[in-house]
Amino acid sequence: MKNKIVYKNVEKIENYRELLEKTVQKYPNNIAYTYKKDITSKTPEYIQKTYIEFKKDIENLGTALLQLGLENKKIALISNNRYEWCTSYLSITLGNMVVVPLDKALQEKEIENLIIRSGAEAVIYEEKYKEIFSNIRKSKKSKLKYYINMDLEKENNEEKSYKKLQKIGEKEIQQGNTEFENKKIDNEKMSIMLFTSGTTSEPKAVMLSQKNICSDIMALAKYLRLYPTDTLLSFLPLHHTFESTITFLFGIYYGVTVAFSDGLRYIAQNLVEYKISVFVAVPLVLESVYKKLQKGIEESGKKELIEKMTKISNTLLKCKIDIRRKVFKSVLDKLGGNLRIALFGAAPMDKDTIIGYNNLGIETIQGYGLTETSPVISAETDKRKRPGSIGFPLPDIEVKIENPNEQGIGEITVKGPSVMIGYYENEEETKKVLKNGWFSTGDLGYLDKDGFLYITGRKKDVIVLKNGENIYPQELEILINKIPCVLESIVYAKDEEGRKITAKVVYDEQLMKEKYGEKEEKEYYNIIWNEIKKINETLPLFKHIKEIQITTKPLAKTTTQKVKRYEEIK
Repeated sequence: MKNKIVYKNVEKIENYRELLEKTVQKYPNNIAYTYKKDITSKTPEYIQKTYIEFKKDIENLGTALLQLGLENKKIALISNNRYEWCTSYLSITLGNMVVVPLDKALQEKEIENLIIRSGAEAVIYEEKYKEIFSNIRKSKKSKLKYYINMDLEKENNEEKSYKKLQKIGEKEIQQGNTEFENKKIDNEKMSIMLFTSGTTSEPKAVMLSQKNICSDIMALAKYLRLYPTDTLLSFLPLHHTFESTITFLFGIYYGVTVAFSDGLRYIAQNLVEYKISVFVAVPLVLESVYKKLQKGIEESGKKELIEKMTKISNTLLKCKIDIRRKVFKSVLDKLGGNLRIALFGAAPMDKDTIIGYNNLGIETIQGYGLTETSPVISAETDKRKRPGSIGFPLPDIEVKIENPNEQGIGEITVKGPSVMIGYYENEEETKKVLKNGWFSTGDLGYLDKDGFLYITGRKKDVIVLKNGENIYPQELEILINKIPCVLESIVYAKDEEGRKITAKVVYDEQLMKEKYGEKEEKEYYNIIWNEIKKINETLPLFKHIKEIQITTKPLAKTTTQKVKRYEEIK
């Protein structure tokens, strides 16, 4: 029954202009964005922007940027997730300019390096980067001509004001300037330059077209439907293609409302106050939220009741009677009461967590992809999923397993309209990963008989033993992360022969104290080591973990919460 999926009907879009225009025509007065004017205020003022207002703000800024002579130029963009980031992104790309989104967590030298490498001639940023760009201006190493500050009220000799440019563009349009509105878009040329996370090497500049991303949006829409009544929480950094495509652009496609999160510590609060119905996140965040839910259930003394009701609701579900959201209302209210879908990617999630969310009536839908593929390659559908897999290849995406071993595991390669143009000014690296239209992901995986795709780890992470046996670290990490009080872990070979498989384990000190009492670290070490021994008993001898180190310090991560594995191992 390979890949027998009934696709949803989708509306065709070829570029961002069509994406925006069609949504504004259908939902002009829908709230596109909602956010706090000042997140530090105890009595915050909430700002709301409709789709028609959003479109006008894009046109105003885009017109002003064209007046500066920036057509066909590259414009860098860096800030926290906010409304002005979204308007800037579309003003740039709809005006036949190239947007270069930068990671908000980069250090000054890294920002300057990427500005120079991209050849950007303008940059739009928020106030916190003012000093950095002042230093970049003084160094005179970049091509930057215009420095546009999102928060600047009045212009000065060094910076232009985003707000003033909005007014300039508005006046131009009122006087009959239709240049921006009539700008023809080449769907297939580079419109977005994205730098990879660079966790193991210097980041590469990925060239994406509007056709690349729009084809990915349409393909995903055949699997997953959102509604104009949905509210999404924008938490992951917008510069990253996962958040940018799924929350921002896919959200526009369906006319949803996007609320901006106040930060990692405030996710639970934001889910409640904005009545979030769809949450795009990474497993680490979803697992943390679920653990807190479980802890609350245990502390309330309702664990046995919840388990009993779960068995009853799952039995009724087999008869197509769904009572989950009614019987677990008190639990769901802790998440705002409206959460119906949790979309996740970037890493595998614990099966028990997936099943736990689904038991409560919250659908978890996993996607898999890379920056180079715009990004989604495969995803679960809302009807067909298999915990442990990463779903089906999207329509129009071909997946081939290159050089599979006896277990069918090989490198995942993909072909389709969402695959990048190539790496900017790096033909050598482009040729390494793009051959006859097939993109080599660097990930290892396999397809099962029903067409579900599984990922076993990064090709470069696999530990190859002298006897030829392969160990996939992520498989062991998932088992370790199930240990009570363990937050995360990495597994690696301590010696070149792979004889000493080692795990670095991060534990929650507070939970340890609550569960086992106040003890010295050595005793906590023994508790975790005994649990590791139990895991070893379930594994072939060659996979046994022979050494561990424990810490309370979180592992080094990128802004999308990917562990910087090589930095940790080093």
